[in-house]
Amino acid sequence: MPDTRRNEDITVGGVTVRPGRRSRIELPFAKVATGSDDTLPVAVINGRSPGPHVWLSAAIHGDELNGIEIVRRVMRQLDAQNLKGAVIAVPIVNPLGFMIESRYLPDRRDLNRAFPGSSRGSTASRLAHLFMEQIVAQSSVGIDLHTASNHRINIPQIRADIDDAATLKLARAFGAPFTIHAKERDGSLRQAARELGATVLVYEAGQAHRFDSEAIESGTTGVLRSLTSMGMLDARLPRAKPTRLIRHTRWVRARRGGLAEINVKLGQYVEKGEHIAAISDAFGARPTQVKATATGWIIAKAQRPLVNSGDAIAHIAMETGPDKDEPAERGC
Repeated sequence: MPDTRRNEDITVGGVTVRPGRRSRIELPFAKVATGSDDTLPVAVINGRSPGPHVWLSAAIHGDELNGIEIVRRVMRQLDAQNLKGAVIAVPIVNPLGFMIESRYLPDRRDLNRAFPGSSRGSTASRLAHLFMEQIVAQSSVGIDLHTASNHRINIPQIRADIDDAATLKLARAFGAPFTIHAKERDGSLRQAARELGATVLVYEAGQAHRFDSEAIESGTTGVLRSLTSMGMLDARLPRAKPTRLIRHTRWVRARRGGLAEINVKLGQYVEKGEHIAAISDAFGARPTQVKATATGWIIAKAQRPLVNSGDAIAHIAMETGPDKDEPAERGC
């Protein structure tokens, strides 16, 4: 029997979106040096029938572009007449960083360390506060889209609390190759939203400053699978392969500086002690072999050949925990 219940209105930034409608909204958050307002672009798709409210966010770090394209593609698949619940999409959470192609805001603050923010703080704090007040407070679920940091690349992966049953169920539905149990970072959107009771997934894939077709396709399909699993859509999608649950990861780091030739691919399985890279000087003399320090899968690696002592070379998701309990790195 079709659901004949009517959904409720959603109001964002003083704009009310009625059931069965979609709307574009600009939320002013700062006056820039020219004296004009800078705004946060938001799209609200309010389904005709009731259901979960989900936010999609990307480009909290302004140089991480894959998530923007994922949001755009997902938006094209959503019809407010058929959607159950609502999707609040924010493709560029950090407009100032995006405009200058920077991870950070112009004052070098990391927006993803400013949550839940304050209405009277720095620009980052005010933007975080606005996002929490207008977007997160109206949502029960959030999917936050990221890439690797500058000069690294990530295989598609979910960072989440897999000890939480609702989060794990959503991560399995998303269907990324890896789901990594990651502690929350202080000041992150994930931490602040979880404290309000939201279920949050962080998707990491690809590299900064670039569109990566595999990362975008995997992310788009994963978001649509997640919405379908919550009963919001009736979409026919490729069946997800079981995600590999990971509790421990380890970075392999350079023991000397030089030019690195990294010989592993994303997703490759390596054994502890296996040669994964070589570092040599400008003439290529006497290269130093870099060995895997754990057995597992390569989930991220450096992209640039110039390395200093201690620089990260490759990130290994371990099949079993290490001798010393080293948890996976904290999620965004």
